[in-house]
Amino acid sequence: MYEIILSFITAFSLTYFAIPSIIHVAKVKHLCDDPNERTSHSGSVPTLGGIAIFAAVLFSIVLWTPFEIFGDLQYIICAFIIIFLIGAKDDIDPIAPSKKLIGQLLASSILVFKSHVQLTSLYGVFGIYEIPEIVSIPLSIFTILVIINAFNLIDGINGLSGGIGALISIVLGTWFFLVDRMELAIVALSLAGAILAFLKYNFTPAKIFMGDTGALLLGVVCSILALEFIEFHQFYPDHKYAFKSVPAVAIGILILPLFDTARVFAMRVMRGKSPFYPDRTHIHHLMIDLGLTHMQASAVLIGTNALFILLAFKLHYIGTLNLLFLILAIATTLTFLLYFSVRRKKLTQ
Repeated sequence: MYEIILSFITAFSLTYFAIPSIIHVAKVKHLCDDPNERTSHSGSVPTLGGIAIFAAVLFSIVLWTPFEIFGDLQYIICAFIIIFLIGAKDDIDPIAPSKKLIGQLLASSILVFKSHVQLTSLYGVFGIYEIPEIVSIPLSIFTILVIINAFNLIDGINGLSGGIGALISIVLGTWFFLVDRMELAIVALSLAGAILAFLKYNFTPAKIFMGDTGALLLGVVCSILALEFIEFHQFYPDHKYAFKSVPAVAIGILILPLFDTARVFAMRVMRGKSPFYPDRTHIHHLMIDLGLTHMQASAVLIGTNALFILLAFKLHYIGTLNLLFLILAIATTLTFLLYFSVRRKKLTQ
């Protein structure tokens, strides 16, 4: 218990006191993000906030994880370092998406093959229970890649990606503490502490962005927590804090980044464009177009994600497909309402 609290405090403190120096260096070296047609900020803003988050999380994990339970965390840290390197390189000197994907693939492979962060069961969804390893390995790598990039894609307005990441890491970190998975609780709460300190400098007007370094780290940590959350239930289905319909519950916890990414990719493909074609069709862009400020939009979306988490927790007993259908139906309905509100506003201007 004390290690978890201390990991949170340590990560928070390191990030809080490191970011002013990073802001200064970034401005001196002109390592800033300039506004363009897709961005929602009006001035140059440093993009190296992820460096402080990474350093604080890594330091806290190594310092406070008891040696006897450190276990596979050494491989998780290796994956963190790879994600950090490609994120920092992209923040300083942008790299091709294909090279970023290769780095993410390497990190995901380390997690699956060495840390055994892997999906091995679908819990009866479509009649499938145990997944053969030949399917489990690529499915797990694909899932990790999706979650990593989902967090990167929602990092478009102040406070959103960090706020969602903090919410998810606190929820799952608390759950891992309750089921006595101390090492994962420390990882989750270290990330939460670092993000909450970062958000102090990311609130409008933002003094710094987390950049790809921070967004990719958020994604990889949340992917680990989500897959381990799902996998835990296969071995302890009758645990006091176990959920029914666990795949749907996991999707409910990560609903905003997953749903928005799937929706945007589908819309781009239907329009004959690449899924990775940059545009302003994300939910947070629609909320800005509706007239909300960055902080208002972030607060609404974080609050909405929290409500989906509560919904998934309360209705976990109704069955995986039923819960999944309900979550997706509500998310789709809310998005359509937002889209038509934006469209109506534009027509009346």
